Amino acid sequence: MNRHWYVLDASTVPLGRLSTTAASLLMGKQKPNLAPHIDAGDYVVVINSDSLIITGNKTANKVYHRHSGFPSGLRQKTLGEVLAKNSSEIIRHAVRGMLPDNKLRKGRLARLKIYGSSDHPHQAQNPQSVTLVGSDKR
Repeated sequence: MNRHWYVLDASTVPLGRLSTTAASLLMGKQKPNLAPHIDAGDYVVVINSDSLIITGNKTANKVYHRHSGFPSGLRQKTLGEVLAKNSSEIIRHAVRGMLPDNKLRKGRLARLKIYGSSDHPHQAQNPQSVTLVGSDKR
C-alpha cells in the first residue's frame, strides 16, 4: 500500500472545513481502491494549529464534556479554554468525530500529525500541500 503525505494549513480555513478534509484524506476517500474494511488512507500533517479559525461565537458557546464515571464527575470546558491550553486537541477531537467508529479509527488517528507552528519534522517525506476550497480569512 502506497501512502502519501499531505499538509493542511489550519490558518486558512475554518475548523469544520479543515477537519472534513483531513478525515477524508485519512480514510483514503480520494483513492480508487477504497474499501470500507481496508485502511488505505494517507498521512495528514496539520500546521499552524495555534492560529485556528473559529467562526461565530463558538469560543464562548461550544462546550466539551468529559465524565469520569463517578458521581458528580462531569467536567466541562469551553472551546476558548481548550484553545488557550492546547489547540491541537480541538482539531484531533473534530477529526475523530468525523471518522467512522470502528477498529480502523485508532490507526487512522495515529497518522494525523498536528503542529502549532508552520515548522514540522516531516520534510523528508515530501508532503504535498493541499489547497482547501474557500481559503478566505474570516
